[in-house]
Amino acid sequence: MELKNTEELTHEIKSATDIDDYLAVNSDNMLTTTLSDYLNTLLRQKKIRKADVIRGSLLSRAYVYKIFAGEKIPSRDKLIALAFGLGLSDSETQKMLKLSGYRELYARSKRDALLLFALQKHKSILEVNELLYDHHLVILNTLKE
Repeated sequence: MELKNTEELTHEIKSATDIDDYLAVNSDNMLTTTLSDYLNTLLRQKKIRKADVIRGSLLSRAYVYKIFAGEKIPSRDKLIALAFGLGLSDSETQKMLKLSGYRELYARSKRDALLLFALQKHKSILEVNELLYDHHLVILNTLKE
């Protein structure tokens, strides 16, 4: 079964007369993975350790463990820092942001465009923050929890 894209689903919502029918018909198209499940799956797929993610994201050890356990809901910027720590692609980062309920990185936003660029170029978190700073944009603050 082929999944419908967001545009197709949006069109169906607009023409739906009953939300329960819509949900039943499109149950396979709904996001059901939790952020914690997705992060742990990525960890296994990429064959990296949480210690590597902690080093690469500059987030505290306890905080990262709580995120992976589903005990902490991080801010959008903390998730983006995790994306760099995990070495995620831009599409993997977008999915992570969607699963967590945050807006995706938007190429028309100068800051988001720089973040997308950095993800695509496999920049480190330090390089990302330097790039943001050089463009007078808010850096990814990884020190506070």
